[in-house]
Formats: sequence, C-alpha cells, structure tokens
Amino acid sequence: MAFNFLPKEEQFFKLFEAQADYNTRAVKAFKELVNNWDSKSPAFEKIREIEHEADITTHEIYDKLNRTFITPFDREDIHQLASEMDDIVDLVQSLCNRMRLYHIQNSTPDLVQLVDILDQAADAIRKAVAELQDQSKTRRVLDYCIEINRLENTGDHARDIALSKLFEGQPDPIEVIKWKEIYELVEAAVDRCEDIANTIETILVKQA
Repeated sequence: MAFNFLPKEEQFFKLFEAQADYNTRAVKAFKELVNNWDSKSPAFEKIREIEHEADITTHEIYDKLNRTFITPFDREDIHQLASEMDDIVDLVQSLCNRMRLYHIQNSTPDLVQLVDILDQAADAIRKAVAELQDQSKTRRVLDYCIEINRLENTGDHARDIALSKLFEGQPDPIEVIKWKEIYELVEAAVDRCEDIANTIETILVKQA
C-alpha cells in the first residue's frame, strides 16, 4: 500500500488564491468607504475581519511550507509571495486605523483616485495568481505583471499631484501631515502590488 506523506502542491496555489481574494475584498471595501465616507461605516469592521482571515491564511502557508518537502517552486519565493500579499490587507487596515485616529471628516478626489488605482492593481494580482499554476498561461500572467507595473507608475504620479495640492495656498500644517501620511500609505500598498508582480515574474523565470 502506498502512502502519500507530502501535501499536494495544489494546496499552495489555493492558499495563494485565497490571499489574493482577501486583498481584493479588503481594497474594494475600502474603495466603497472612501467613495461614501462615513466614520461610523460598517466597512471598518468588515475590513478588520478580512484582515484577521487573511492572517490565518498566511500563517497556514508558512505552516504548510515548514511541513512540505517538495514545493511547487522555491521555498523562499513561496514565503516572500505570501508575506507580500499579506501586506496589502495590513496596509488597508492601517489606513482605516489612521483615518479614524486622525478624525478624518471627509474623503478627497485624490484619495478616491489613488484607491481606484490600488483596486485595479489588487485585481490584476488576483488574476495573475489564479493563472500561476498553469504553465501554459505564463504569457498572460506576465501581462498582468506588466499592467501592475504600469499602475504603480500611475500611482506614483497621482500621489505626487495629491501631495502638491496639499501645499497650495496657506494650508493647515496638521491637515497636511494627516493627508500626506494617508496618501503615502495608499501608494505604499500600490508599491507592494508591484513587489508581488516582481516576485511572480521571478518565479516564472525560474520555472522556464
């Protein structure tokens, strides 16, 4: 009788897909929040719950990595991809915490634009991760990565414009501090999306 002591490789891909799904859910909830700003919105609790579920999935990947001898790709790449994807939800949660802590009274068109860019990047990650297991779709995955890189450049430009507006006229220094951090946190999340795209590209190169 043959025994299979090794977890199936497919389980890693399913967990990565779950992580990517948590990212898109958190970002979309945050997008809804900034489009319809309400400091008492139930979206805050929804995002907190998603962040908790995402943490569980990330730790499950780490645990499975420690118990698996044969992995679908390099162990360090698995760990890095899991860690980077977990950062997206964490950054969204940090944004929610900051906006409540700073008693933000309203959203801004610049924030809406930046979060829309983040939403597009998170969705592209979800699509790329969903195709990662199928080596016949490498070209499509690379196209998603290229799109994420484009979005990161767009996010940099949008952030710079938003920061420039903060210093127009005679701004309130406290408001400048608040919004500067908020804008930069959103852009940090977009940057992390680019990091994920770079990690995926590295994985594909090694598998070629």
